[in-house]
Amino acid sequence: MIDSRRDKYLHSIPGLPGVAGVLVSNERDLVFTSNRGEKTVGVFPFGREEKLEKVRVGGFPNGLAFDPSRNTLLAANVSKQDDPNPITVSMVETKKKFLTADIIVPGRTRWTVFDSKMDRFYVNVSKPPQIVAIESKDPYGITTSFEIPATGPHGLDIDSENRRLFCACDQGGLFTIDLQSGRVSRVSDLSGPPDVIFYNSRLHHLYVAIGEPGVIHVFDTDTMKLVQTVKTELGAHTIAYNPETDKVYAFTPASHRAAIYKDV
Repeated sequence: MIDSRRDKYLHSIPGLPGVAGVLVSNERDLVFTSNRGEKTVGVFPFGREEKLEKVRVGGFPNGLAFDPSRNTLLAANVSKQDDPNPITVSMVETKKKFLTADIIVPGRTRWTVFDSKMDRFYVNVSKPPQIVAIESKDPYGITTSFEIPATGPHGLDIDSENRRLFCACDQGGLFTIDLQSGRVSRVSDLSGPPDVIFYNSRLHHLYVAIGEPGVIHVFDTDTMKLVQTVKTELGAHTIAYNPETDKVYAFTPASHRAAIYKDV
């Protein structure tokens, strides 16, 4: 845990086996974790990790997205290699702490986002390469999908104002998806396979983390042009973003640090 006001390491939170992802809801003052090592998601109030509760889900959870209006958490699951069971996304009611639905998807999931204007979740599927949509108010199947013409849709974020998704693919391409027309456009090449991406709606910047060679690409989303490449460290594919301070945190596995960058 890092204090983002002072940019200071505080402590680690135990009891989260194989934790793969963390999501913070400012609306509900909650923290969610995807605990891949035990097929659970964790839920606790911000700053009160001793109140941690867990809900078992239908796979090994990875990406997380949250609908604060319905207290619904989506956990995008992955499976072990050669596992014959179908891959699912799990819907969790976070107030009462129970699994409400387990929806079969076409393949291995990656990241996911919630669209508050459409009350929909969008989930990246690596293979076959596509993005699937699931209704938050009726989460019992796939509503629609967008075919992505590149291998391995991975990082995903949303520009709610302009009604589009940003999708970064393992093949090394960045795509936009127009949510009104359904048009999919390749807008840029990337210097390597991406992982986490974040959209800064205030500065109109998109941050794309790439573990090899170890950089963060910064795109101007008005023009979709690459405006900066920030060197991090080999293997640094995980980032966090604070929209209140315009700071990006890159977690560097070799040096065991969090490198902090301020966008201006």
